[in-house]
Amino acid sequence: MKPRCSVFIATSLDGFIAREDGSIDWLNLASAAASPGEDYGYAAFFATVDALVMGRKTFEQVLTFEPWPYGETPLVVMSRTLSAPPPGAPPAVSVTAEAPTELVARLSDAGCRRIYVDGGATIRSFVAAGLIDDMTITVIPVLLGAGRPLFGPLPSEAWLALESSKAYPSGLVQLVYRAKWNS
Repeated sequence: MKPRCSVFIATSLDGFIAREDGSIDWLNLASAAASPGEDYGYAAFFATVDALVMGRKTFEQVLTFEPWPYGETPLVVMSRTLSAPPPGAPPAVSVTAEAPTELVARLSDAGCRRIYVDGGATIRSFVAAGLIDDMTITVIPVLLGAGRPLFGPLPSEAWLALESSKAYPSGLVQLVYRAKWNS
């Protein structure tokens, strides 16, 4: 049985997940404005995750986080340029050049039931392969004007069904979608 592939990500109102240089300073400002203890459901989501998959650029950003946010949860970096994790990377990190379908099959064989897919290019590749089951997208009320988009060209339309929406006092809006192609 294919593991559930899930997205949990924040985006600016104009659809960017990072500035053009990869900076997420605007996201850190939004997080700082949250009510004490508010994590927008992230801890509950992450408690259901067996493995993470992200691209090299997202991984390089995550490496700057103190402390390491994923504990011992396996993290697979999809990259055509890396062949191994950089020195100092946590032991749970591995690198692959596999296609999304091959990677999901391998993680399924390893017993994964839920995969957290992160990073714009990686999410787009999983959507294009029809592997994403659900997306939680938190919209931050800021217009960046330019940056790294969450979505981009796809081989065909990808329709989703809205499962829920929630507005927070901080102005963030969280949208939870189910992928119709996996229904």
